[in-house]
Amino acid sequence: MRAGLKRDAVRDYLLDLVSGREPGSAIPSERDLAKELGVSRPTLRAAVDDLVRAGVLVREQGRGTFTGPHRVTQSLAATPSGSFYVPPAEGDWASHVLEFEVAAAGPQMVRRLQLAPAALVLRVVRLRLVDGEPMAIERLHLPHDRVTGLEPSDMVSGSFYQLLRERFAVDVRSAVQTLEATVTDETEARLLAVPVHFPALMIERTTRDVDGHIVEFVRSIYRSDRYQVTSELHFDAESG
Repeated sequence: MRAGLKRDAVRDYLLDLVSGREPGSAIPSERDLAKELGVSRPTLRAAVDDLVRAGVLVREQGRGTFTGPHRVTQSLAATPSGSFYVPPAEGDWASHVLEFEVAAAGPQMVRRLQLAPAALVLRVVRLRLVDGEPMAIERLHLPHDRVTGLEPSDMVSGSFYQLLRERFAVDVRSAVQTLEATVTDETEARLLAVPVHFPALMIERTTRDVDGHIVEFVRSIYRSDRYQVTSELHFDAESG
């Protein structure tokens, strides 16, 4: 069997091994696993490395290898109309507000938010936490005249979209969202407590209100080892 196929087989075995185990559970040593599976230590280590990078396993110097933390799931559920319902993501979410400023929109945000050239935007950067652990860095841009009176303390906890509805009469109804693979830079790595160039998920979203006006552009960097998006799809006879 070629080395690549052996590595894939070992990785599949390890995935079965950790399936259903609680986060932080120890797995056998690399020496014992290599002996049990009849593969070389380098092959075993390469498969473990793959799962460490994916967040499935965690190595602790001098202690061993353990199952990784629970991965937070954001579900996207299809509706009969073909749109998606977005329920709240798992976990207890909170935020640390890192930046909060009103500034000129600039050419890029004028285009993205469809604003007048002299318009002002509120720019907010916050570190998103789940159950007290860093999960994402969120950079929001909002038309300032839609959220006049918003304070940094408003961005620490609770549903931001609910806040928009209740305090600012902004009824959020739809969004276009893109997901893209990326890696962390030095600042992002420090805030998310991961190595530099760690695999991450970049999510960009443009959100509109019930009248079709853009109320938000947000770019977020999520830890790929802790966060996943699951979509429920429906197909009909014309689906490709």
